[in-house]
Amino acid sequence: MMYDGRADHLRHAAGEAGLDAIAVVPGPNLFYLTGLSFHLSERPVVAFLPVDGQPAMIVPRLELTKAGAASGEWSVHSYDDREGPERAFRAALAELDLAGAWLGVEGRRIRFLELDLMARTEMGPRVFDAAEVFSELRMRKDPGELGHMREAVAVAETAIAAALPRLRAGLTEKEFASELTAQLLLSGSEPGLPFTPIVASGTNGANPHGFPTDKEIAPGDVVTVDWGASHGHYFSDMTRNYVVAGARPHPDLVRAHEVVRLANKAGRAAARPGASGQDVDRAARAVIEDAGLGQYFVHRTGHGLGLEGHEEPNMNEGERTPLAPGMTFTVEPGVYVPGIGGVRIEDDLVVTADGAESLTTLPRDLKTVE
Repeated sequence: MMYDGRADHLRHAAGEAGLDAIAVVPGPNLFYLTGLSFHLSERPVVAFLPVDGQPAMIVPRLELTKAGAASGEWSVHSYDDREGPERAFRAALAELDLAGAWLGVEGRRIRFLELDLMARTEMGPRVFDAAEVFSELRMRKDPGELGHMREAVAVAETAIAAALPRLRAGLTEKEFASELTAQLLLSGSEPGLPFTPIVASGTNGANPHGFPTDKEIAPGDVVTVDWGASHGHYFSDMTRNYVVAGARPHPDLVRAHEVVRLANKAGRAAARPGASGQDVDRAARAVIEDAGLGQYFVHRTGHGLGLEGHEEPNMNEGERTPLAPGMTFTVEPGVYVPGIGGVRIEDDLVVTADGAESLTTLPRDLKTVE
């Protein structure tokens, strides 16, 4: 089944971009168009959506039952493990008549495997990165999508409340990350989490994307926790900071946290229809720079969020796309001081008719856990 005319919107956008067809591989774009999920594996799956004519899908034989959900709308070409996929690619491209055509592909997702199989048919199209075509289609979320994102936020917030009683001195970062992961699943998240929770304590907090380690959390450590849940394939993504009782946290981090809290507030306030990602970034960044900590804010203020943990629009210098109602993204300024630690406060926002709403509701203060 096609989802609410999305394929027709994509056909129109592809035609406007001068493309003859779009190719989609397993991942968020294929799910967005069809509601079908496949593994991206050594068995290639490709869906071809021409601007005019019947779409075609190539699947391994063991996925025929799943592909049957698109029966009547897609021409399905299958292959088995013995023969391999080349014959199916030849049949599909011949049927679509794509020789020399302009084919839009997912530049950040399609592999050499799929491109080579197309080229081997001698009917191979000319390939163009259609990332912008997809992002324009997906940036504005409809009420159903927003419903899933609200649920993903609720699940994540329930999970952290259940996990925090275990956050104490002597526990390792890995152990708390494992506890939080378990609570995410118990609270209702789908297994495909947006990412492995980040738990960074003490000096490890100076690494914005640090993986949990065997480091034991110490009294007075500031612990940065970045986590999210999945609901209906849509993600949440949030970050909060906690102090482990038993000692005073580093005063520089206490000050940095207050600065980051104000920067987060400024970034959220700057989000409204007609503003740009650059406006949001500048608003948050100005607070940190005015506090003399600008050199320690080493990433963009935020990124789009939805079927992917990172998608468009970005809250970054140079991002001039006007924000519009339904666009969803994070606001997550941070300060990271080598040898001392770091803090980040991240919220999920949706642009409304006259501003922006924070989907995330947790307090943004520096909370001490006993």
